[in-house]
Amino acid sequence: MSTTITAPWRPPSNINPGALWTALAIVVLGAWYLGQAVGPRQSALYIVGALLGVTLYHAAFGFTSAWRVFIADGRGEGLRAQMIMLAVGVALFFPVLAAGSLFGEPVKGLVAPAGTSVVVGAFIFGIGMQLGGGCASGTLYTVGGGSTRMIVTLLAFIAGSLVGTAHMPFWTALPQLAPISLVKSLGVAPALALNWLVFGLIFAVTVVVEKRRHGKLVAAHVQPDHTARWLHGPWPLVAGGIALVLLNFATLALAGRPWGVTSAFALWGAKAATLAGVDVASWTYWSAPANAATLNAPVIEDVTSVMDIGIVFGAMLAAALAGRYAPVWRVPLRSLVAAVVGGLLLGYGARLAYGCNIGAYFSGIVSGSLHGWLWLVAAFIGNVFGTRLRPLFGLEVERVKPTAC
Repeated sequence: MSTTITAPWRPPSNINPGALWTALAIVVLGAWYLGQAVGPRQSALYIVGALLGVTLYHAAFGFTSAWRVFIADGRGEGLRAQMIMLAVGVALFFPVLAAGSLFGEPVKGLVAPAGTSVVVGAFIFGIGMQLGGGCASGTLYTVGGGSTRMIVTLLAFIAGSLVGTAHMPFWTALPQLAPISLVKSLGVAPALALNWLVFGLIFAVTVVVEKRRHGKLVAAHVQPDHTARWLHGPWPLVAGGIALVLLNFATLALAGRPWGVTSAFALWGAKAATLAGVDVASWTYWSAPANAATLNAPVIEDVTSVMDIGIVFGAMLAAALAGRYAPVWRVPLRSLVAAVVGGLLLGYGARLAYGCNIGAYFSGIVSGSLHGWLWLVAAFIGNVFGTRLRPLFGLEVERVKPTAC
């Protein structure tokens, strides 16, 4: 039996018109500018980014909070939504990645080495998720939604990413496996079956844990009962997860590879350091041909940067439609310190682990990369530690009172 915590739905009475028209103008004008300056494909990716921002905000699809409430309170709705998202994702991605092309264009997955750097980086990232108050996608959409604290997290995230690039030669020299694609190693059908089995097991574990803790399944969202809800929010978690899969698949079609987030943060940090007189171009990481080309090119030519900016303004648009765009500038000192520490850990960990909750976990797993699964385990353990550290910084750990059947 499932119990849903509900409240009567009403359309927002106070849509934020200033934020709404500002965000809409930036999205429309940005798409037009990118179409002129770079090309229609880049413009389309910016729009996809904006739609990702709307989806993340309206579905409140936070990886960080979903893991925290399961760790601290045994509630697994968010984790189950993630498993459904991944199950749909591999069904879409595996056959296409095995074929190597989509709509006549070459595509490839985000497949990275699995080893020491992934374990350490994902563990660090997991702690940073709980102290910083968000993951990579979560940081962007909450910044767009008007969270001033998350601006601090984002700036520290960028700084941590830059430091991570400086230390990458050390970490990549440690023991690791070559990149392993389950799709190529096992074949499409066995890889799908194996992944679906693991998703199903995780789904089942969350159900068992939640029923033991609360006596029933506790859903914290309100089911949509009015078509206007799809415009103003909130959306069901599962609907949000499926929308993220479809938008990730659109990214694959347009960019030739799945959705990523944090490489842009490293790039922004490197460009800022270069302007400050730091010879970033001489670092091993940035002297690699692909990274050097990205560093020397304008930011508007970087797919990840363009999509990240789109996420911010898409979330701002969604927050305005929900009547919830109202930045609060006062942040408690301990919370501010946690944002800085968490952001640094997020940025540093993401570089070491070849990605974040999007590039390594979501897109890594739907790419069939073994490192995506290694990232999940290490990051979850990091989240356990991070959740226990939150009260030291005055941060909430959400719990509901256990009930019997």
